[in-house]
Amino acid sequence: MASLLPEYDTVMQMYGCGPVLGCQLMAEIGDIRRYTSKKALVGYAGIDAPPNQSGKVDVSSRSISKRGSASLRKTLFQIMAVILQNSPPDEPVYQFLDRKRAEGKPYKVYMIAAANKFLRIYYARVKTCIESAAVSD
Repeated sequence: MASLLPEYDTVMQMYGCGPVLGCQLMAEIGDIRRYTSKKALVGYAGIDAPPNQSGKVDVSSRSISKRGSASLRKTLFQIMAVILQNSPPDEPVYQFLDRKRAEGKPYKVYMIAAANKFLRIYYARVKTCIESAAVSD
């Protein structure tokens, strides 16, 4: 069923997205047009920084918000694991992940940062694909 969607080929071309994880990712995200920006998509996944609401507490580090879809975060983490295991040197997400790892960031920090970058790339590619499909119709 996923192969009938206009963004299927675009998602399958992204490194780390195969027939299982790619379809799972598309199912979790749904229609890309319902997100107003890439920040909205990252917020839906729950991998953005939480709001700094407390006036008295000065926190030096904050974790992710986790207010979004837990299954989408799991799927993204699995895609990042595939990218990390295969280490494609020309893949921009892997280069970003490797740079964060070289900076000495902890495992979960660089995995979530790379997932954030992956989602922003996903949003741009799929949005372009959907818009070009709408124009050609």
